[in-house]
Amino acid sequence: MNNITLGRFIPLNSFVHKLDPRTKIVAMMILLVAIFIPVGFIGYGIIGVFLLIALILSKLSFSFVWKSFKPSLFMLVFLLIINMFLIKTGDIWLTIGTFNLYSGAVIQTIYIVLRLLLMIVITTMLTATTKPLDLTMGLEDLLSPLAKLNVPTHDIAMMISLALRFIPTLLEEAQRILKAQASRGVDMESGSFKEKIQAILSLIVPLFVSSFQKADDLADAMEARGYVVGAERVRYKQLKFTFSDFITLFSVTGILAALILIKVL
Repeated sequence: MNNITLGRFIPLNSFVHKLDPRTKIVAMMILLVAIFIPVGFIGYGIIGVFLLIALILSKLSFSFVWKSFKPSLFMLVFLLIINMFLIKTGDIWLTIGTFNLYSGAVIQTIYIVLRLLLMIVITTMLTATTKPLDLTMGLEDLLSPLAKLNVPTHDIAMMISLALRFIPTLLEEAQRILKAQASRGVDMESGSFKEKIQAILSLIVPLFVSSFQKADDLADAMEARGYVVGAERVRYKQLKFTFSDFITLFSVTGILAALILIKVL
């Protein structure tokens, strides 16, 4: 659980940190769309190079980003196994008895793995370089056109921001509960299926109780500070676009246009 990096803000003085949160959110959306344009390894290579440059400019360590990959390794291995048995296209690369491994299965798995890894890097960089409050303001501004339809844009942005903010907090709480249960003799790794279910429940139940308690404390703290749902609010900090923001948006838009052009041609 210590490998989960989503939702953790890393305070650094970098080019990416200084970008407007709206720029980073829009850039993330554009890149996520670009990832699913089927242009093969060329497209993944273009996006990968851009993300590598962005990672260097953000001054985030490669070990920090690598930690975000570890929780998904099991799923990636599972996808490889499923694809090996279900996909029967392409050339036969390996034969073991009656089992044949096709090139289509391997290539399709590599596509899925690359997409997932790129998505993890994009979302990790967004939350690691953007303060939760700035993220809330950025989301609210981007959703502001929906306010004319009586959609509570501020409340939606606040909920999304709080959810991202409390991911690392809940993971730390789960880690603390795991250690406490282990000191009481609870074994999460061995035992029968029934014992494993009971061990998992010994983690989930107190984690849910703690989560509801934290939510209640947060609500009391917000009310004590004068937060009223639906009330008009003013800002001390105003978001402003800079030349760096326009360059960033132009770059990601150019990547999307290039991939669409490659696909069409």
